[in-house]
Amino acid sequence: MRYLLGADIGTSGTKTVLFDENLNEIASSIAEYPMYQPQNGWAEQNPEDWYGAVVQTVKEVVGRSGVNAADIKGIGLSGQMHGLVMLDKFNRVLRPSIIWCDQRTEKECGQITELVGAKRLVEITANPALTGFTASKIMWVKNNEPQIYEKCRHILLPKDYVRFMLTGEYAADVSDASGMQLLDVPKRCWSAEILNKLGIDGELLGSVFESCEITGYITEDAAKITGLAAGTPVVGGAGDNAAAAVGTGIVKEGRAFTTIGTSGVVFSHTDRPVIDKTGRVHTFCCAVPDCWHVMGVTQAAGLSLKWFEDNLLKDIAVKAREKGTELYDVINDLAQNSPIGANRLIYLPYLMGERTPHLDADCRGVLFGLSASHTQGDVIRAVMEGVAFSLTDCKDVLGEMGICVNDMTACGGGSKSDVWTKILADCCGTDIKRLGTAQGPALGAAILAGVGAGVFDSVQSACDRFITPKSKILFSRENNLKYKNIHFLYKKLYISLKDDYKILAKL
Repeated sequence: MRYLLGADIGTSGTKTVLFDENLNEIASSIAEYPMYQPQNGWAEQNPEDWYGAVVQTVKEVVGRSGVNAADIKGIGLSGQMHGLVMLDKFNRVLRPSIIWCDQRTEKECGQITELVGAKRLVEITANPALTGFTASKIMWVKNNEPQIYEKCRHILLPKDYVRFMLTGEYAADVSDASGMQLLDVPKRCWSAEILNKLGIDGELLGSVFESCEITGYITEDAAKITGLAAGTPVVGGAGDNAAAAVGTGIVKEGRAFTTIGTSGVVFSHTDRPVIDKTGRVHTFCCAVPDCWHVMGVTQAAGLSLKWFEDNLLKDIAVKAREKGTELYDVINDLAQNSPIGANRLIYLPYLMGERTPHLDADCRGVLFGLSASHTQGDVIRAVMEGVAFSLTDCKDVLGEMGICVNDMTACGGGSKSDVWTKILADCCGTDIKRLGTAQGPALGAAILAGVGAGVFDSVQSACDRFITPKSKILFSRENNLKYKNIHFLYKKLYISLKDDYKILAKL
């Protein structure tokens, strides 16, 4: 029997899963690590934490499974996108990684737009300058930490730092590289024009590969500490959303997925590079060779509920532990007992600024309509509904671009909640499929490894054979009509507060 390994290096932790050649899960392991916010709107992590988590989880998975390491034929990496990792000439990490949700680079986005030109930037990178993307982070370090930038010899994305530690190779895949704003997205290669105009040396970047191409092999040193076999191939892999698309079978025209993880995403596959000139959604190369995807992003989806849980639900968490009940079962019950509209309470999920449909680094979260009569259940439901409205906005933008979504699948932690998935289906007016496995990105990374290692003929054939939905949440037309009225007010609130957010940011 042949085996495949997928490792997903996420924001809150790393999940590593071992699959057999029929994509049955054999063993899995999770390791968490912290995110640091040294200032309001900043977000950083230590790259060494990612690699330590990969080493720990791979070692646990290989050891627990009892599988001969030589029978693991390929390794795929998935990871949080956009994070900036800078190494010196000795391959030492120069500073904590500025990660995807960091919002400090608004000034640099203006600088990039001025240097490249707004129209030309979209033509090449398929996106306007955004605070979340890697290019603006590089420019921030150039502007604010020149002594660090001068020492920099290699620039990597989060999962690609792990790849380097495992293989010794500096490389990126086209899907993850698309989010750096340094790639020519239609041509699927680094853009010499962008690099020249921004004054970034192309030698700092690794080679760029398709997601299922082999990029390197496990070194002797990495083999010793992970339990893997030296020489095991590591493929390009993909950014977390592109990997999740493969893991949920979103590899053909008309298919889309929505995910409620730390961030929220509506992701649609396309066989051609469709670009929104206003920048409301993002077009990237996808993990399927010579294909693309269009993606709308909600910055704080699961993060919104996690913030509420950590700060305002500690009493419920204690009671749940005392009763031996899962906290999220209690949370779902509380939300279920609140009606549609959460008793006239509306939540704007802008804890970390927003990307779709508002390119606004300054907007912040709002609970609108809060009264003394509202309960914890009302607030929980309002949070779930606010995230669902934001994801509905993403889907609506795709429709305006001529992308017809006739097949929607849910993945991510939020999809485990019947309540939240039902809210999302009713808001979107779309039935939503759910898979039997929750291993979206890790599974997608393993499939890509299987293609690279010759276990599968293609990404599409593997998905057609092995990925099938296990259940479907049906939307209610009656509920959809109710949500349309609330959604109208939800959208109006941002318009009303847009200028006030700018004032708040300057206080």
